[in-house]
Amino acid sequence: MNLISRRQALRHGASAAASMALLGALPMRLSARSLAKSAGIQLYTVGKELAADMQGTLDKLAAIGYRLVESAGMAGKSAAEFRKALDAAGLKCPSSHLFLKPDQTPAQFFDEANALGSTYVVSSVQIKPGAAIKSIADYVAYVGTLTQDDFKKMAADLNTLAAQAKAAGLRFAYHNHNLEFRKWDDGTTTYEILMAETDPSLVLIELDCGWADLGGYSPLALFKKYPRRFRMLHIKDFTAVPHPVTTLDPALNPTWTELGKGHMDYPAILAAAPKAGVEYIFVEQEPPFDRFTALEAAKADFAYLHSIG
Repeated sequence: MNLISRRQALRHGASAAASMALLGALPMRLSARSLAKSAGIQLYTVGKELAADMQGTLDKLAAIGYRLVESAGMAGKSAAEFRKALDAAGLKCPSSHLFLKPDQTPAQFFDEANALGSTYVVSSVQIKPGAAIKSIADYVAYVGTLTQDDFKKMAADLNTLAAQAKAAGLRFAYHNHNLEFRKWDDGTTTYEILMAETDPSLVLIELDCGWADLGGYSPLALFKKYPRRFRMLHIKDFTAVPHPVTTLDPALNPTWTELGKGHMDYPAILAAAPKAGVEYIFVEQEPPFDRFTALEAAKADFAYLHSIG
C-alpha cells in the first residue's frame, strides 16, 4: 500500500507540476495570440492607394479586419482631415512615423501625432531635410557616408527628440532598417552603438523584424540582448538570402513576399514578443507589388496572422 501510495503521489505530483508549468506559460501564450489577432498595418504599405483614394483605402483596410494603423505621412491631407477619415473607417492610429517636411519642426509633427490620437512617434535614421536628398538613391548614398561618430551624434539627437516627444505627451521609438547591422572594423554594429548611446527610459524600440533578419540578426536574439526595450514590431517576410545584406541599395533587396510565404518564423517571434515588452505589431509589406496588389498582400497578411493566432 505504501508503494502504491508513493507511486500515486509521484504520478499526481508530476501531473501537478506539468499543469503549473502550462498555467505559467498561459499568460504569455494569450498575449502572443492577442498580438497576432490585433495586428495593425503600416500605411506605407498602401501609400499609393491612400494618395489616390484616402477614405476608400482606409475603408478597405477596415473591411479586411484591421482596426489599427501606423501612419507614414497623411496622403497630403491635414492631421484633422486624416483623423476624420480614420474615425469614419473605425480605425485607430496608436503610432505615427516621423517624416519631417523641410519647413516643419518636431513640435509641429508632435501636434499632428496627438491630433491622430497616437501614443508613439517613431523615427528611423535621422537626416536633416534638405535639397540634397531628393530620392532613395540620394538617401542610400548619404547613409553610406556616415561614420561611427556620426551615429553617436545621431543617438544624442534621438535622445533630444525623445525628450521633446515626452514633453508633448508622447513616447518615442526608434525603427531600424538593415543598415544598422553593418559591422565596423572593431566588430561593433551601428545598432549596438545606437542602443548603447540612447537613453532606454526615453528611446524605445520598434523592431523591424524583416530588416533585422536581412541584416543577419535574429529578432529572438535581439529580444534577449535588449530585454524590455521593445514596444512595437514591424513584421514582413521574404525569401531567404545566402548572406546578410546591410545596405539599403534596392538592387540588393530580397524577394519580399506575403507573411507565411517567406522564411520568417513569426510564431516563435510573437511567442517571445510579450516578454520583450512588445505592445503592438504592424504588418508592413515592401514593394514592388508585381505579383499581387498592396491590398491583396494586406489581406493575405491579416489571414496569416489570424491563422497563427
